[in-house]
Amino acid sequence: MDIEDLRTFVEVADAGGVSPAARRLGVAKSIVSRRLLRLESELGVQLLARTTRGSALTEAGVTFRDHAARVCAEIDVARETILPAGELRGRLRIAAPLTFGPTLLAPVFAELARRHPLLHVHASYNDRFVDIVGDGFDCAVRVGYLTDSNLMARRVGPIHGALVASPDYIREHGAPETPDELLTHQALMQGTETWQFVDGERTISVHPQGRFKADNGTALAVAAVAGLGIAWLPHCLVGDHLASGALIPVMTRYPAPTAGLFVVRPPGQHPARKVRVLTELLIEHFG
Repeated sequence: MDIEDLRTFVEVADAGGVSPAARRLGVAKSIVSRRLLRLESELGVQLLARTTRGSALTEAGVTFRDHAARVCAEIDVARETILPAGELRGRLRIAAPLTFGPTLLAPVFAELARRHPLLHVHASYNDRFVDIVGDGFDCAVRVGYLTDSNLMARRVGPIHGALVASPDYIREHGAPETPDELLTHQALMQGTETWQFVDGERTISVHPQGRFKADNGTALAVAAVAGLGIAWLPHCLVGDHLASGALIPVMTRYPAPTAGLFVVRPPGQHPARKVRVLTELLIEHFG
């Protein structure tokens, strides 16, 4: 059996169909279908039940999926064992934040592809919190304060931020001096997050309220400049606005804890070498 046929079948099983698997693999649907048919012919069983509404694994397909995934994983480990210093090959799917991924992370991904010409680097930029395992990513780069999960995370660098507001907002509403005062102001947020601030040895948690929300940090920076409220944003997004005076730091006596830049991967004893190399490159840039 061809290893690419096995990998393709695993992608179809995990993605839930031929079309999403083709998008993950970056190939035409016809290629995915051809590989599946070739594998089914080799095995002599039907792995996928095709209907007008889509496709689903047969009983044989469900059983075979776990075996195929283990074979693919063993092949990857074997390659890395015998060629520890060789060229990276295959495909690396990375989920990255849209807010500053294209500006800060894209150069690192491009450098990874430049150093390893046989590696296919597929980056997906989205501020949505993606399901790494369910969506078929090898890893994700995430920013902030990570919550507990069964995923493996490696911190690759710090992210410093500031609580900011425009001069117009401060003239009209004043500037909060304490976390309690912040609750009387309009907060610009991505959702219903909790903001944290450092007061000596203790950390204060605040649940701010506001009428303007956006799932993108750049959009929140624009809203802050427009005078709609107070936002906590990374320096990389507001540095120019702070330099020009369009935004002003507020509540500086209570700084926010330093956030982190993390590489997150599915659980497993050892990360794939391509994920390790990406992690090392990010540490080289941001550590």
